[in-house]
Amino acid sequence: MFFWDPTMIIIIPGLLIAMYAQAKVQSAYHKYSRIESAKGATGMQVARQLLEDQGIFDVQVELGQGQLTDHYDPQKKVIRLSPGVYQGTSLASLAVAAHETGHAIQHNEGYVPLGLRSAIAPGVQFASTAAMPLFFIGLLFSFSSLVRIGIYLFAAVVIFQLITLPVEFNASSRAMAALERHDFITADEYPGTRSVLSAAALTYVAAVLMSLLQLLRLLAIAGIGRRDD
Repeated sequence: MFFWDPTMIIIIPGLLIAMYAQAKVQSAYHKYSRIESAKGATGMQVARQLLEDQGIFDVQVELGQGQLTDHYDPQKKVIRLSPGVYQGTSLASLAVAAHETGHAIQHNEGYVPLGLRSAIAPGVQFASTAAMPLFFIGLLFSFSSLVRIGIYLFAAVVIFQLITLPVEFNASSRAMAALERHDFITADEYPGTRSVLSAAALTYVAAVLMSLLQLLRLLAIAGIGRRDD
């Protein structure tokens, strides 16, 4: 939710980087989804093998829907893989499947950043919905307390996204190590698989940058509002 004003210039760099990151991940996924792995394992087989290797037998691997909708659900202990990843044998499929399995392994090991992210996720979901309306309602009616609450709520969203970075980077590192350890990819396939995960990681970095710039914008608007009072 954006309102055009001179402070919008603050977030333009973030918007450009976010657009670049999204284009890069789409490009990498489509490129390497057309390159089949030499071993021929499917994303589902990779996920189940990596779980079994860690002695994890209470996590299910399910067929999801859509494209790039892959995720790990820590509440239900389910890895949901999109059809192209679940059934696919491409480098992109293996990379995504291994990455999501990395989250399940993090959960099993009690990886602190993942636990913290999961614990605050419900509150952050509310904060992300309420922050901007409260901020601009407060600005419109000169309720400084609402303006501050909006800023605090948005800051919570930024903190959540910062916590997400090590979670995602760690999952990608685990994914690459596991794929190599089990010989799911060859040495020649390593760069392509890494490219998929690196492109995905860039989207999280872009999201953090975008949120930080948006927070600066809110602070700038609040400062302008105080000077105009």
